[in-house]
Amino acid sequence: MTERATFFDTSLLYLKGLGQLRADMLGKELNLFTFGDLIQYYPFRYDDRSRYYTISELMESMPSAQIRGRLRDWYTEGEGHKKRLVGKFTDDTGTLSLVWFQSITTIEKMLRREGEYIVYGKPQSFNGQFSIIHPEMDNLATGGGQEASFQPVYNLTEKLRRRHLDSKIIAKAVRNLLETAWPHIRETLPDELIQKYRLVGKREAVWNIHLPQNQAWLKQAQRRLKFEELFYNQLRLIKNKLLQKEEFPGQVFRDTSLMKHFYNDLLPFELTDAQQRVIKEIYADFLTGKQMNRLLQGDVGSGKTIVAFIACLMAIGNGAQACIMAPTEILADQHYNGLKPFADAMGLNLGILTGSTNRKRRVVLHDELRAGKMHILVGTHALLEDVVQYKNLGLCIIDEQHRFGVAQRAKLWNKNETVPPHILVMTATPIPRTLAMTLYGNLDVSVIDELPKGRKPIKTVHKYDKHRSEVFGFMRQQLQLGRQVYVVYPLIEESEKLDYKDLMDGHESMQRAFPRPTYEIGMLHGKMLAYEKDDEMKRFVNRETHIMVATTVIEVGVNVPNASVMVIESAERFGLSQLHQLRGRVGRGAEQSYCIMMTGYKLSSDTRTKLETMVRTNNGFEIADVDLQLRGHGDLAGTQQSGVMDLMLADLAKDGAVLMAARESVEAILQEDPELLLPQNAIIRNQVDSVRKTDNNWSRIS
Repeated sequence: MTERATFFDTSLLYLKGLGQLRADMLGKELNLFTFGDLIQYYPFRYDDRSRYYTISELMESMPSAQIRGRLRDWYTEGEGHKKRLVGKFTDDTGTLSLVWFQSITTIEKMLRREGEYIVYGKPQSFNGQFSIIHPEMDNLATGGGQEASFQPVYNLTEKLRRRHLDSKIIAKAVRNLLETAWPHIRETLPDELIQKYRLVGKREAVWNIHLPQNQAWLKQAQRRLKFEELFYNQLRLIKNKLLQKEEFPGQVFRDTSLMKHFYNDLLPFELTDAQQRVIKEIYADFLTGKQMNRLLQGDVGSGKTIVAFIACLMAIGNGAQACIMAPTEILADQHYNGLKPFADAMGLNLGILTGSTNRKRRVVLHDELRAGKMHILVGTHALLEDVVQYKNLGLCIIDEQHRFGVAQRAKLWNKNETVPPHILVMTATPIPRTLAMTLYGNLDVSVIDELPKGRKPIKTVHKYDKHRSEVFGFMRQQLQLGRQVYVVYPLIEESEKLDYKDLMDGHESMQRAFPRPTYEIGMLHGKMLAYEKDDEMKRFVNRETHIMVATTVIEVGVNVPNASVMVIESAERFGLSQLHQLRGRVGRGAEQSYCIMMTGYKLSSDTRTKLETMVRTNNGFEIADVDLQLRGHGDLAGTQQSGVMDLMLADLAKDGAVLMAARESVEAILQEDPELLLPQNAIIRNQVDSVRKTDNNWSRIS
C-alpha cells in the first residue's frame, strides 16, 4: 500500500523526458504535480492517425486529414500582423499549401527543403487550392510519425502552447510513465463486478484511455473507467448516508391523530396520489428513530407547501415544534399567509420572523418559542439567530435549499441540543434523476410528479420580434379581463456587446404602449434595495400595478394567482431551467395562463431545441433532462458540489445507464456488507483506505 502511494506521489520532475522547466509549467498551468496527477489527466479527444490521404482525396468537409509527402519550398508573404509563412507540400497527386501566422521565425528554422514529412490538420479550400493552417508536422528523417494509430489530444493552455509544450510532448511523457507505472497499477474493482459487467482490467483501461490500440479498445477503456468512477462516487455518498442514519437519532412521531383531523375534517381539496405517497415516505422516516434527511422535489405549483404543513402536524401531534425557512421575505410571507387559515382552524400558533419583524413582536415570539406555545415558526435567515431558542424543535423545513449554505443548515440542527431535528429540504427546481443521485446521493429523495386536479397547463408559444404588436394586443385583452402580466428581461441596462432588449428600454416602451392612467407599470431588478423590491412586489400582489417589468429576481417561489401572462424578452438568453422557472410564476390560479417567449431570428440549433421543448411540455423533469443534455452536469451542478465536479470521465448527461448500474452494485454490496469486511470486498476497502482522506473521488489512483 505504502509502495503504491509513494510511486504515484512521485514528482513529475523525476519523469523521463520532462525536466524541471516543463514539470514546473505543468504544475502551474494544469495543476499536474505527481505521477498520479498525470496518469489521470485524460485526453479530451483522439486523432485517428491510422489512415493516410493523398492530396487529391482531400475534401473541405473533412475534420482533419493526414498526408505523407515532401516540403518543396517555403516563403513569407504580407507585412506586420498579416505576415505569414507559406510552405509548398507535394505528393504524387498534387500540391498543398501549409500556412503559419505565428512563431514564423522558430518554425522556419525547423523546416528542411525536400524533407519528407507527415502533415496533419484541417484541409481548407480556396479557389480550388487546398491549404492547412498551422499543421502538425513530423519529419520522417528524424524518426517522427512512424506509428500510425489513435493519438491522444490533451487540453492545453495558451501559455503552454507558446512555450512549445504541446499535446505530443504530454503524450510522450504519459507513454514513458505508463511503461514505468505498469507494475504499480493495481485492480480496484472486485472480480465479481468485472465479470458481471464484462469490464477490462484496470491496467488495460489506463493504458488504452491514453494510447488506444483501436476504437474498440478505447470504448472498453472509457466504459471501465467511467463505471469505476461512478461506483466510488456512489459508494462515498451512500456510505455517508448510512453513517448519518447510524450516528444521528431522531424523535419518533407515531401519533397521527392531529394530522388525520386536518386531513379528514379541514383540508378543502383532495391531495394528489403523489402528495399522498410523499407523506407516507415522510411518516415512515418519523417511525425509524433516526434523523430524517429528505429532499422533496416538486415542480412549481405541485403542492409541496401543504405536504410540508402536514409533516409539521405530525411533529406537533407528538409534542414537538416545527420551523419553515425560506430564502426571501416575500416567500416567507407567502408561506405564512397560505398556512395561517389552516393553523387557525386547527387552533395552532403559527408565527413569522423576518428582518422586518419589529422588536416588540420578536420578544413575544421568543418567549412563546421557549415555552413551547409557538407550534410553527416561518421565517428567513432570522431563524438562525442565536436568540431564537425552541422548547423542542423536531422538524426543520428548508425551502429552495440551494439558497442556503451548509453552515446555515447546521445552525438549525443545533437548535435542539438533545436530539437533532428531522430535516426536509424542498426545491421547485426539477433535477434529473442522474444528477440527483450525485448531488443528493446522501439524501432520501421524494418527488411530487403531478399537478393538483383542475390546474390548467400553461399555454406556451414562441414569437419573433415582428409579432410584437400582436403580443401587445393579447396583453391588452388579458388586462381588460382583470388579469396581470409579467414582462421579463435578461439585462438591466443596455449592453454594447449584446444586442438584447434591456430592462430600462423595455420599461419605457411598455409605458408608451400601456399609458397611464389606464395602466400602472411596476419595475423590479436586482440592483434595487430589499425594501424597494418588497414594496414593488406587494403593489403587484395587491393589484395596484397591472404589468411587472422585471429581471429574473421574480424567478423563484412568488405566488400571484391573478398574474396569467408571462412575456420573456430575448428568451434565447435564458437557460432552459430558468425559462421553466419563469413560466412557473403564472398558472397559479384557476384561469388559463400563458407564456410568450420573444426572440430574434438568429437562433442556434441548441436554442431552437430549448424553445421547442418549452412549447412542447410543461413537465419540469422532462425539461431538466433536456437541459442536462444541452448544458452538461457541470453547468447545472455548480462548482460547489463536490462529488460531481470531481468526475474526470463520466458525463451524467450521457452515462445515466452506467450510473444506475454502479449505484445498484454499491447498494447490493453495502446491504450485505456495510463495513466492507468480507474477503471479496477487501479490494474496495483497500482502495478507499489508500486514497487521501481529503479526496472526494475515491476512484483516483493513489
